[in-house]
Amino acid sequence: MKTLQQSPTDPAFVQDPYPFYAQARAAGSLHYWQDYGMVAAFRKSAVHMLLRDRRFGREIPPEMATEGPAHLAPFLHTEAHSMLDAEPPRHTRLRRLVTRAFTSRAIADMEEGITQLCHDLIDAFPDRPFDLLPAYCTQVPIITICRLLGVPETMAEQLLDWSHRMVAMYQAGRGVETEHAAARAAQEFSDYLKGYIDQRRSDPQDDLLTRLIEAEEEGESLSPDELIGTCILLLNAGHEATVHALGNGVKTMLQQGWDPAWLAPDGIERLVEEILRYDPPLHMFTRYAYEEAEVFGHTFQRGDRVALLLGSANRDEAVLDDPEVFDPSRPASLNTSFGGGIHFCVGAPLARLEMQIALPILFERCPNLHLAEPPEYSNSYHFHGLTRLMVKS
Repeated sequence: MKTLQQSPTDPAFVQDPYPFYAQARAAGSLHYWQDYGMVAAFRKSAVHMLLRDRRFGREIPPEMATEGPAHLAPFLHTEAHSMLDAEPPRHTRLRRLVTRAFTSRAIADMEEGITQLCHDLIDAFPDRPFDLLPAYCTQVPIITICRLLGVPETMAEQLLDWSHRMVAMYQAGRGVETEHAAARAAQEFSDYLKGYIDQRRSDPQDDLLTRLIEAEEEGESLSPDELIGTCILLLNAGHEATVHALGNGVKTMLQQGWDPAWLAPDGIERLVEEILRYDPPLHMFTRYAYEEAEVFGHTFQRGDRVALLLGSANRDEAVLDDPEVFDPSRPASLNTSFGGGIHFCVGAPLARLEMQIALPILFERCPNLHLAEPPEYSNSYHFHGLTRLMVKS
């Protein structure tokens, strides 16, 4: 196994990590990424298998668990009750409750509202150059998830602030300042949701939050902490990925040119899948080994961590012709952008629906949309999204 050195905060890597991925794939499936201090999987076959191999999981082995620093207590408390880092049987119970409330019908019912929202946002576009991220790419998913959960849309900006501060904990090179900000955000977010959940108990509505509360009260045993943790996860994950997927997709289309056929009803699904494959919003997902396990010639010991490079797997030459080419005419294929196995993103159908609605409306209403300045990616690896997307319509 080769040892690779690549700082995840190096500016050149942040702007374009794909050459590093290509070199790693050419040398093998697994390598030791020294900067992270763990083995990393770069080829799709390895990433696909490790996402589903039950000898590995998200939850830290009990003997390795620590209380963590006191200043992070509110953040860690919230994370401890999230299904993102849970394994069966706890994950099974949480996931079942969420999917029971987060139904395909509930998602389909959002279509008309998302469509109108996109038009309303475009109506407000200024005549001068503007940043499409806060004007459109952010507003579509955050307002949609607010509506789905039943949280007031007037809270969208505050929810974004809390979310950004908490999500920063997963980025490379975080400092103590980031940790304190995340802890404050987690406490404020939790306090708000506690009060809002209490309000919903006495005034139930036709929304996801009410359905989660009812599931708890029907004996499915969602504790108050789990209810808050689930809502925070859905709010954070429910917009972060879609914001970056929309932004990255529009950037790519404006840089490389676009074909109206991609946005037609018989082409939009392929376009969305190609955007997710070509430049996904999340590039790394880590797991723990739960027992001694030999994988692709390497033996993991219990407690070893492994990084799954989703962004690399999507461009594996072994499974796709010309993977470095953005080609929405290619048949839609299974990508790893939403993970896989039991931790496959529960919000993936909603994210896909938002993109399938938002992209055609944007380019139909703004056929002359063009870049006003070169876009840059944020120094926020293992996320991969733009700092801003300045355009002129």
